[in-house]
Amino acid sequence: MMRGKTIIVTGANSGIGRATAVELLRRQARVIMACRSQERAEQAAQEIRQEAGPEQGELLVKLLDLASLGSVRSFCDEIIKEEPRIDVLINNAGIYQCPYTKTEDGFEMQFGVNHLGHFLLTHLLLDLLKRSAPSRIVVVSSKLYKYADINFDDLNSEQSYDKAFAYGRSKLANLLFTLELGRRLEGTGVTVNALTPGIVRTNLGRHVYIPFLVKPLFSLVSWAFFRTPEHGAQTSIYLACSPDVEGVQGKCFADCHEEELLPKATDEEVAKKLWDISEVMVGISA
Repeated sequence: MMRGKTIIVTGANSGIGRATAVELLRRQARVIMACRSQERAEQAAQEIRQEAGPEQGELLVKLLDLASLGSVRSFCDEIIKEEPRIDVLINNAGIYQCPYTKTEDGFEMQFGVNHLGHFLLTHLLLDLLKRSAPSRIVVVSSKLYKYADINFDDLNSEQSYDKAFAYGRSKLANLLFTLELGRRLEGTGVTVNALTPGIVRTNLGRHVYIPFLVKPLFSLVSWAFFRTPEHGAQTSIYLACSPDVEGVQGKCFADCHEEELLPKATDEEVAKKLWDISEVMVGISA
């Protein structure tokens, strides 16, 4: 049970985030849905309350557009003003293989939303999380990190853009962020861990082109082999709630067990460099 705990879930109106919110509400947590569409989030909130059943916790909706650093700052200002504590921050929201577009601040969309938006969000809420210790940060990554790398000469994909590579890079950035943040949080009472949820049936792939004639077959295959959002959310819930991971720092999990990562996701030097550059990109460097 999570009674008395306040938990922020980004992108909680659909997919894994929605399934995570349902289960946390069921466990009587106070859940803040941080979503970019107030209308879609309010509609999802009604359904989530119905699914969570009796004796549920409290569910709130707040506007957060991770493609806008201004929106991230406004959201955090509101949280710091209104919330005495935050027990868990779940960085769940993501955009997947979209055509080349830029965020409000001029960043490639996938890197901007999946990495930089959450980077700034976490930074701005860190003092509150430290005051709320023991507290946790959960970062949703993807096994597709394996097919990308961090090209510091073209982080914004201005020289070339491959939407699959760009997604993988943003998910690798999530893992490197977790590694470096874990190092920085030692001894604070705040832990950060990442997870890879596997292939889940969500609307994340809405930008992926599937030929019309293949769509029925793809739907059949996805129902047969892809995980449900509820299954995909299990490791997020585990990292948010389980006493088994108390004090565990800077690791990555899959299926509620620690996962061994490729060396490129555990490179401390690259993680530190990405952190420093990310600070400059979002405007928080000294």
